[in-house]
Amino acid sequence: MNINHKQEQLIDEFLAKVKDKYPEIILKNLSTSPDDPDHIWINVIADMDEDREMELLHFSALIEADIDYDFGYRISIMPENPNVVYS
Repeated sequence: MNINHKQEQLIDEFLAKVKDKYPEIILKNLSTSPDDPDHIWINVIADMDEDREMELLHFSALIEADIDYDFGYRISIMPENPNVVYS
């Protein structure tokens, strides 16, 4: 995955804002969406309950929209919750 300097800066700022509000998240890695190679995913481990995870998604969506509108880059937080049990 190739990211430019501005994308790197936006990713760092985005992650810092989210981590400030949700300090329990841990950066796992960066990847791209399988559907859109220009869409950068910030994969994080989010050890939290479902309500808090929904708050995280809502909070990060607002930042994602600002980045897309202001700079034209699609960057998203993608939480992975180790507590989720799939049935």
